[in-house]
Amino acid sequence: MAETVPVAPVAPPRPRRSWWGWGAAGKALPDRECVALGALVPGAAGTPLPVPDVRSVDLPAVRVAPPASLAHLMSDTPPDRASHTYGKACRDVVRALRGELGAAPDQVAFPRCEQDVVDVLDWAEGADVVVVPYGAGSSVVGGVEYRGDRRGGVLSLDLSALDRVLDIDTTGRAARIQAGVLGPDLEAQLRPHGLTLRHFPQSFEFSTLGGWLATRAGGHYATLLTHVDDLTQALRVVTPAGVNESLRVPGSGAGPSPDRLFLGSEGTLGVITEAWMRLQDRPRHKASASVLFDDFATAAGAVRAIAQSGLHPANCRLLDPGEAALAGVAGGGRSVLVLGVESAHFPVADRLAELVALARDHGGSPATAPAQPVAGNPAGGRSDDCAADAWRSAFLRMPYLRDGLARMSVISETFETACTWDRAEALYEAVQRDLGAVVRAVTGAEAMINCRFTHVYPDGPAPYFTVIAPARRGSEVAMWDEVKSAAMDLLGAHGATVTHHHAVGRDHRPGYDRQRPEPFARALRAAKTALDPAGILNPGVLFDGERG
Repeated sequence: MAETVPVAPVAPPRPRRSWWGWGAAGKALPDRECVALGALVPGAAGTPLPVPDVRSVDLPAVRVAPPASLAHLMSDTPPDRASHTYGKACRDVVRALRGELGAAPDQVAFPRCEQDVVDVLDWAEGADVVVVPYGAGSSVVGGVEYRGDRRGGVLSLDLSALDRVLDIDTTGRAARIQAGVLGPDLEAQLRPHGLTLRHFPQSFEFSTLGGWLATRAGGHYATLLTHVDDLTQALRVVTPAGVNESLRVPGSGAGPSPDRLFLGSEGTLGVITEAWMRLQDRPRHKASASVLFDDFATAAGAVRAIAQSGLHPANCRLLDPGEAALAGVAGGGRSVLVLGVESAHFPVADRLAELVALARDHGGSPATAPAQPVAGNPAGGRSDDCAADAWRSAFLRMPYLRDGLARMSVISETFETACTWDRAEALYEAVQRDLGAVVRAVTGAEAMINCRFTHVYPDGPAPYFTVIAPARRGSEVAMWDEVKSAAMDLLGAHGATVTHHHAVGRDHRPGYDRQRPEPFARALRAAKTALDPAGILNPGVLFDGERG
């Protein structure tokens, strides 16, 4: 039977968040480091864009006030409004630095329970106020920025106070969890029970369970349970038409899944307030190794063999030569495959050795002997594989470097996709060649275009591309938009998805509209009309118009 978790202790203070850029404010690059970073990109600006004082930024006048019954949940202070205006894409960072905050919400609501969410939506529907659900604001696709007619006003619905694990079923390894909990706080509440959700996106420290569910987020693990969908048992969603709660069962063939309707709905069909999530025992055995390849095509072939082998590595990250050099894990034009295995119950050394042998059989050279397994350490610790550790550190630091480049007027755009194996090589070459030509035409400079495989499946990889190029100061956003548009067109032309795990938002809408079958689009619009008849929930995400 389910064990009811006692009231969780107060979470330790979290670092002060940056209102304009990624993550913790204290980890942003200082000016001198921005200048040094910009010096590595020929054509970058010589001085960094200054960071405005959030207390004095120019915001549009507040157009709507809450009723007295909801006033205790609302804020219209400049810091709250400014920090809820944009997500964290490069174009968002640049506009925030320039103080271009015309899209700021009029109010920010901080509900403390589900009934508060119901009450806020009821008021907003009657007042014709747009509501943008907000987890932690880590979207890089325009998912939390409202760009349409401001109607009766715009409200950002911040769910961060709904941050507790409510129940744990230790027998079935599942937990009922509020949607606003941040990744580290979620894991801290599960740790005393020896359990983990085992979902670690790059944004883990600064994103919420509800955000993962609403965007169908992909985690760190490269095979098997790659998306949060795979971990979801049941959802509870507040819509203007009522509360939708799905049945909690291990599986069901009873018609189309109600959870599938809301997973990936990005706050436009309802507000996810709770979820029953499938948990796992915390891993005790871990090991990693890295393998070098002389060319990317050979490395991709090795990764395909691994993906189809049934060995299911936890980590199977392939870095092309540019990405490997940028992360400091290899040079000389070599690609690097980072492999990792883990288990809660069994030693993993033999499985890692099998993976390394398979990579060697397909043209790879182990960079190190397989690392000594890390046993009895649920937190994981460092391994003996220097390349894997160096990549991991670079991976976590990369968003802060991106912000530093943005301050130097350098475009740093990332886009991710997935395709079948028979299309992967042509897609990789086309991005290097065709998108490189677009960037030269737009910026007048050569771009650095890198790639890594973040996830791999038996039928195809999920390539993740990074584009770095200098922009003209004052034209960064326009140039970024041109590069983004070209990237979306290129993905569509090669039969690749517009997004594997970043979601659609507003930035990927053109590509999503082309990818989505029209009969399904009509059905989705009908669902929008039924669940949100006034069209107040995050208009412009997934749909055209205010009401789908």
